[in-house]
Amino acid sequence: MPDTRAPDMAAAVAQPVRFRGGGFLATRHRWAALVAFAALLAVWEGVSRLGLVSTLFLPPPSAVGRALGAIAADGSLALHLKASLLRIGVGWLMGTLAGIAVGFAMGIAPVARAVGVPLVSALFPIPKIALLPLFILWFGIGEPSKFATIGFGVFFPTVIATYSAIDAVPRNLIRMAQSFDLPWRDVLRKIVLPGAMPGILAGFRITASIALILVVAAEMIGAEYGIGAFVLTAGNLMQTDQLLAGVLVLSLLGLGIGTLLSYVERRLLRWR
Repeated sequence: MPDTRAPDMAAAVAQPVRFRGGGFLATRHRWAALVAFAALLAVWEGVSRLGLVSTLFLPPPSAVGRALGAIAADGSLALHLKASLLRIGVGWLMGTLAGIAVGFAMGIAPVARAVGVPLVSALFPIPKIALLPLFILWFGIGEPSKFATIGFGVFFPTVIATYSAIDAVPRNLIRMAQSFDLPWRDVLRKIVLPGAMPGILAGFRITASIALILVVAAEMIGAEYGIGAFVLTAGNLMQTDQLLAGVLVLSLLGLGIGTLLSYVERRLLRWR
């Protein structure tokens, strides 16, 4: 009697296997964030309108929007925003350039690494805003002390991000380039820098947020203009709608900086 099980077994073997590897696949949900924000604002508005929370302590989004429109119309928003952006830009640039230089030195020079790692580990945990009175004594109450505070706060995370990114570049690629007598400048420019760039740009996201936090704190301590000074004044006068309008501006500013960094990443990391 012929065996009829062989064709059935062959058919079972030939069946396609269901793909099971997409559980953590990054898929885009274009409207998910907008829907979540809209739902949050609707709940916030409803809670305030129904009187569940005092509007003095939590004004509704509509009141915050009116306050934001008022300060935009009278020109004060542009004045405060210009002052804060200048401080963020100059302080972040100073700290970033110095941090990249030191981080590169630590990543490629053993002596710089031996000296730099303990110093960075000892100085990084110091709260940078606590040094603002010292910077005021050194540089005065004006802009240089604020630039120094922001730059000092940005410097250490940039050093750590740059050093860690260079240290993560595969050593076999560097050894292979050296085995073909590639000049060390080309090794840095064509292998080390492209390999470390994703980690350095990821560090930029952290340092941009740190700069935003520090500029607000510095402006609250000693500044006439700036988003931090505006928020402090509104809080002292119990103008919570304007206070939240200032917080909204800070949030939008952070979102804008993040969007700009995403664009820079797409341009610089096209090779990936």
